[in-house]
Amino acid sequence: MSTTAIPPQPLTAKDFATDQEVRWCPGCGDYSILKQVQTIMPGLGIPRENIVIVSGIGCSSRFPYYMNTYGMHSIHGRATAIASGLKATRPELSVWIVTGDGDGLSIGGNHTIHLLRRNFDVNIMLFNNQIYGLTKGQYSPTSETNKVTKSTPFGSIDHPFNPMALAMGADATFIARSMDRDPKHLQEMLKRSHAHKGASFLEIYQNCNIFNDGAFEVFTEKSSKPEEAIFVEHGQPLVFGAQKNKGVRLDGHRPVVVNLDEGFSTSDLWIHDEQDFGKAQILTRMFDDPRIEGHLPRPFGVFYQIFRPTYDDIMESQLQEAAAKRGPGNLDKLLAGNETWTIR
Repeated sequence: MSTTAIPPQPLTAKDFATDQEVRWCPGCGDYSILKQVQTIMPGLGIPRENIVIVSGIGCSSRFPYYMNTYGMHSIHGRATAIASGLKATRPELSVWIVTGDGDGLSIGGNHTIHLLRRNFDVNIMLFNNQIYGLTKGQYSPTSETNKVTKSTPFGSIDHPFNPMALAMGADATFIARSMDRDPKHLQEMLKRSHAHKGASFLEIYQNCNIFNDGAFEVFTEKSSKPEEAIFVEHGQPLVFGAQKNKGVRLDGHRPVVVNLDEGFSTSDLWIHDEQDFGKAQILTRMFDDPRIEGHLPRPFGVFYQIFRPTYDDIMESQLQEAAAKRGPGNLDKLLAGNETWTIR
């Protein structure tokens, strides 16, 4: 009797959901981010056993419980370090880091910048809600100046971090920004992050409706989004506005908003180039307070992408070269060293 092998069924988003009750506050932006990650995962063509989600500490760091893959809810600010070690020893795995503006930019800031400069082939998703949500509403490294919170009753006097500028300064090879309330754009940015060979840094604006509700409302609401958010695409002019009648052009190195109904055309505008380091630096600095008159729109999309060898690939090559020259390693001999003494 012959038997016919049954081909495996293609995975769906439901296959990436666990039986755990999702326990974020009702209305939290994390729900949307989880949904988009589960939605894009089947299309990546990676077996679930080859995907690892590593998180630190914070509301976002509950993520591994809700993904039907391997995962680890690790140490505050150290998800990047743990993920680096995992990728170094198991380079075939698809490793995703989930962190927040507090976890990844405060106690974990040092680890974040070093992972980016080393260029491990991992994906960082930084959920930015500009507040400490898990510990009940203290100001975070990305909170705006004069932010009144439980820990700053007279207003924060800190100057906030600009996460994208920080990533550029760390020589990241891929930086992008999206938001929880634009599912299609977020899905596209997640796919682009995965496709990048090297460390991808994706900042996601995420609403904390309990302790910082509406922090990004001006960029996410239908009434204001067209005028306040500009979506950059490689090779395309920077156009925005409800009627697509506004654009950004460069006056030297200074971005200027112009009206396409007043003598300007798309040929006058800044054409986005993902591999232009100088222009990417300018994009990261389009970080104006939207409450100030004459402010620039906030960019979303892939700001910058280049390719350079990854840390894990270089390390593997170095190990192979050393083994070819010196033969297999001997741990006992290494620990014993070259000099020994006999104690009588």
